[in-house]
Amino acid sequence: MSLKNREYFFKHVLVLLLCGVLAVACTSGKEEIPGEGKSMSIKKEDFGKTGAGEKVDLYTLTNRNNMVVKITNYGAIVTSLPVPGKEGKLADVVLGFDTLKEYEAPHPYFGAIVGRVGNRIAKGKFTLDGVTYTLALNNGNHHLHGGIKGFDKVVWKAEEIKKENEVGIKLSYLSKDGEEGYPGNLAVTIVYSLTNDNELKINYLATTDKPTPVNLTHHSYFNLEGAGEGDVLEHLLTIPADTFAQADEELIPSGELLPVENTPLDFRRPAGIGNRIKEVPGGYDHNYVLNNTGGSLCFAARVEAPRSGRVMEVFTTEPGIQLYTGNFLDGSNKGKGGKVYHKHYGFCLETQHYPDSPNQPGFPSIILRPGQEYRHLTIYKFSLKKN
Repeated sequence: MSLKNREYFFKHVLVLLLCGVLAVACTSGKEEIPGEGKSMSIKKEDFGKTGAGEKVDLYTLTNRNNMVVKITNYGAIVTSLPVPGKEGKLADVVLGFDTLKEYEAPHPYFGAIVGRVGNRIAKGKFTLDGVTYTLALNNGNHHLHGGIKGFDKVVWKAEEIKKENEVGIKLSYLSKDGEEGYPGNLAVTIVYSLTNDNELKINYLATTDKPTPVNLTHHSYFNLEGAGEGDVLEHLLTIPADTFAQADEELIPSGELLPVENTPLDFRRPAGIGNRIKEVPGGYDHNYVLNNTGGSLCFAARVEAPRSGRVMEVFTTEPGIQLYTGNFLDGSNKGKGGKVYHKHYGFCLETQHYPDSPNQPGFPSIILRPGQEYRHLTIYKFSLKKN
């Protein structure tokens, strides 16, 4: 190589080395964007077979922030929801089990979609267009969450969904005319979506060929410190509701809506769930009337975990939200990882219409008729408390 060529070669090597040093210096000062470069994904795996021999799958949805939700098509159940806390520490914030067999055994609706009518129908009876219908009784003298074999105990047809900023599962089920005593063939679709904004979105859709009541809801038990990690009494709760549905000792509404002001049910300003729970016989199991009359998506609740800093906000198009504080958890349910769920180890925020609506003419109607569509959107959004 000539002297001239050697000088040319070394000059270019020096230029390349200088560019490399500058590039490292630039990138080392760049703030990392959470999730940047990561891809969303859906993973399907076998979850076993039901006692009747039906194959069941488990779907894992992951967003670009590495937040994960696991959903099975048995009962449309959310089985796991790891959410980051302080210093990025993940904790599964929903109560549940490790196996399908445990979900098939009796349990208090952990993570499930409930219907055809969530909550209670008094005496398991209602009259519609002059015809009286008798439903299955599974809560003493009353009908609860769809009956003996509600939507929480059936196998749904599943379809994967991928969009630009979310991944999801579309679950479909046909509830046949006469099922649990309800009239009409009801076609139901539930779409669970996990977005890159750390939102778990639940879209509900139903149509019918006969008039029938419909009131679907989601029944996860949340503990923002982690499932099985103690009670939720220190969680700070906000519910923007001025009134609630008065109910008797069997949780059947009187039809009267009472103000929350000057009662232990007032969560219009943040308060610890356990601050006044001793003033509420049995604990909270109340339907709050949201300040939402137009059916648009509105803010329904906010919960903050004091130790981990996790925050969950709830938005819904429904007129009510049921606060339930796990009053009947008694340690008989051994959950994921062998952890035992005791009283008040979880809370539910069930977006819905009011209990016993078919028998309460003063409540918003839940009757769906042929040619109409039942639609409902609820969002559970997770974040960290801002300092």
